[in-house]
Amino acid sequence: MNVVLDLVGIGFVVTATLLIGVYGLRISRTTSDFFVASRTVRPVWNASAISGEYLSAGTFLGLSGLVLLEGARGFWFPIGYAAGYLLVLVFVAAPLRRSGAYTIPDFIEARLESVRARRVTSLAVLVIGWLYIVPQLHGAGLTLTVVAGLPQWIGEAAIAVLVAASVAAGGMRAITYVQAFQYWLKLFALLVPLICIAFALTGGPHDIDPAAVFPPSAGPAGFGAYETASLMMALLLGTMGLPHVLVRFYTSPTGVSARNTTVLVIVMVSAFYAVSSGMGLVARIVAPDLAVPEVADTVALVLPSRLFPGLFGELLTALIVAGAFAAFLATSAGLVVSLAGVVSQDVFSGSVRSFRVSAVLCTAVPLVVALLTAPAGLGSSVGMVFVFAASILSPVVLLGVWWRGLTARGAVAGMITGGVACALSLLVHAAIDGVGAAAPFLAQPAAWTIPLAAATTVVVSIMDARGAPPRTDRYLGRLHTPERA
Repeated sequence: MNVVLDLVGIGFVVTATLLIGVYGLRISRTTSDFFVASRTVRPVWNASAISGEYLSAGTFLGLSGLVLLEGARGFWFPIGYAAGYLLVLVFVAAPLRRSGAYTIPDFIEARLESVRARRVTSLAVLVIGWLYIVPQLHGAGLTLTVVAGLPQWIGEAAIAVLVAASVAAGGMRAITYVQAFQYWLKLFALLVPLICIAFALTGGPHDIDPAAVFPPSAGPAGFGAYETASLMMALLLGTMGLPHVLVRFYTSPTGVSARNTTVLVIVMVSAFYAVSSGMGLVARIVAPDLAVPEVADTVALVLPSRLFPGLFGELLTALIVAGAFAAFLATSAGLVVSLAGVVSQDVFSGSVRSFRVSAVLCTAVPLVVALLTAPAGLGSSVGMVFVFAASILSPVVLLGVWWRGLTARGAVAGMITGGVACALSLLVHAAIDGVGAAAPFLAQPAAWTIPLAAATTVVVSIMDARGAPPRTDRYLGRLHTPERA
């Protein structure tokens, strides 16, 4: 690796981010610009931005590491990540846009006419967002440690400062342009090295053992039927509970535009997953010694230099480093935008100034957590966030869009039940060794926490003597009535 070239690549990403952010600042003037880009983002731009923020550190570095460790079993993760947008497309994309809300708490309050339900939703959004930002900061620190030998905290602090500054400066409109640019940079940053590596392996001395690249076991990470089903439930429904994903649909001009955006997102993220997974498969051929949990996440960074000693390999590595930093920036910025909107409206005045203050606060909290914790596997860390989001928010969002009987008490009870059950399950599994037959149910709890949260929501809503808000039918009619051409 060439430290100078790697730092130049990082500097390019940082400079491009700042320049695009300055451009966005020039055209971000109103409150609507900062919260939802004045609902004027067209499908191609919006899909690029959504893909940019969705493809996080867990995808850019972690997915290659997962495939290196598990072979074909690692493909369950990209399948779940991409397929989650099918559910978003079918069930919530257009209705959420038609709701006219700025944030998920806005939608819940308008749907249920309850300030308490809004506050619980806001807390859930903050927890999910902060948990998702921490792996991005860890990934940035890991990257700088690998390529430049710098302490872990420097990368974490650098990303946090840059994200806070860019979000506070231009809000949603500026970040939309930044994330759209970063998606194409990330795709290019992995696709070019993968093509070069594939050509280098053509006719080379490397013997490809199909059994090594594609292990016969069907489940991910040696999972059985329960673990596989539970993981897929978490990934499919977790997408629907991620605040930075859902808030993007509020920026579309119409519900039809939101649907078109989602279709494009499925195509874009699938293309990237194919490239990232391909890097992991190549690594199983030429770098099997890196298949160690502590170092597998670094495989995309070190692979080019193994096949191309000298300047060419160093240039490819610098390109991947630039793409990795784009991944950390895009996802972190998207999360901070969505969280700042919630905090600004729920805690402060909902003005542009309060949005900027909220952006700094929402970046500071996960930075402190990242500095106090050690990095875990990036792919598995992000996967746990999907479990949490699927258990807390997904049932309420789905029922809020499609079931008129939902009440505020039911929504609150369901969110608390899902969140507590999921958190306790993961904490017990992490704290207690040798839990025996209960281990799969604690390690992958989505298969029972999601139905538990949904059932609690439905039962409490049915038993609620106050019933649904009186204007429910009118509001649902608004969600499901297509716009006129």
